[in-house]
Amino acid sequence: MEFDCEGLRRLLGKYKFRDLTVEELKNVNVFFPHFKYSMDTYVFKDSSQKDLLNFTGTIPVMYQPKSVIVGLIKEMIAKFQEELPLYSVPSSDEARQVDLLAYIAKITEGVSGINSKSWANHENKTVNKVTVVGGGELGIACTLAISAKGIADRLVLLDLSEGTKGATMDLEIFNLPNVEISKDLSASAHSKVVIFTVNSLGSSQSYLDVVQSNVDMFRALVPALGHYSQHSVLLIASQPVEIMTYVTWKLSAFPANRVIGIGCNLDSQRLQYIITNVLKAQTSGKEVWVIGEQGEDKVLTWSGQEVMSHTSEVQLSNRAMELLRVKSQRSWSVGLSVADMVDSIVNNKKKVHSVSTLAKGYYDIDSEVFLSLPCILGISGVSEVIKTTLKEDTVSEKLQSSASSIHGLQLQLKL
Repeated sequence: MEFDCEGLRRLLGKYKFRDLTVEELKNVNVFFPHFKYSMDTYVFKDSSQKDLLNFTGTIPVMYQPKSVIVGLIKEMIAKFQEELPLYSVPSSDEARQVDLLAYIAKITEGVSGINSKSWANHENKTVNKVTVVGGGELGIACTLAISAKGIADRLVLLDLSEGTKGATMDLEIFNLPNVEISKDLSASAHSKVVIFTVNSLGSSQSYLDVVQSNVDMFRALVPALGHYSQHSVLLIASQPVEIMTYVTWKLSAFPANRVIGIGCNLDSQRLQYIITNVLKAQTSGKEVWVIGEQGEDKVLTWSGQEVMSHTSEVQLSNRAMELLRVKSQRSWSVGLSVADMVDSIVNNKKKVHSVSTLAKGYYDIDSEVFLSLPCILGISGVSEVIKTTLKEDTVSEKLQSSASSIHGLQLQLKL
């Protein structure tokens, strides 16, 4: 029996987290296609009436539907009728966030517990699934770059804008292989990487207001997307990248190694190319990185063993940075850089990238801020931060200054 997603959505139209319920029942339908549902009105002892979802069908005794599915869905409905949606709970109320996440996790575990081996096979049918959040220029650029490199078996572009935009419409018209365009957050389920490219287009005048507008938008997106892809790496390209990476980390409750920002990766790759191919320096260029904060306050540093005299290193660095400063960061170039990072993650390449990661504990930074540092990327995100060993006093001073500035702005945000 074909599963009627839209019919079930209509039945659950007034309930919060209806998309979550539909997604889980689609999973049940894979194993038990004769499982039927209906909506009935029940009268309770206090004379109140509520519509509840019922299920009927012949299924194995070991499945125990009453204790696993029916009970949990009734419990979920009751819970979310008395509680705010997860994304509406402020991050400061961590106890309520954890409580709600536990209820959601129980539902997922109940479904996956049906047949763990079969469910694992079902999840792995699309081995490398990637989701791009945002249908603007950067989102389109990331989608095209990832598609061109053939990284993903399935690539989902979540276009959250109102109406029809030209770029996403063209993608639908010309039908790129393995690319799905959707406005439904549940389409992102089981992604290995979720890339955030969205930025608020509010009319606020102050910088703080603009950043807060982005935070408000992320509050509605991050918990839901984090739930649908609980084992994913969250890659942030939204601006300002250091702050939005921190915001995503706080809202998702993911471990810090699985929340990273694009940081200074593009600058680092350009700098390495300039040193090796433009200036023809007698070094591979792989020992030099752009780290710290995106923009004018970024820092150039060398890692590994010393390959030239200090004077030569300084002269080379200055010449390379002069050439780098005239290079702008267009959407397509950022998209190519993002695709390279995604390749390292989904294919577990253990390649070094300069990405925004939790910098607390490095360079005597004692606040929770994200700054670009050379990191080894793999399937679990950041597996190791590469420590730069040369001229650390100057580097530390600059990074601490950036950390202090970023932390000061974070304290003014309402999460």
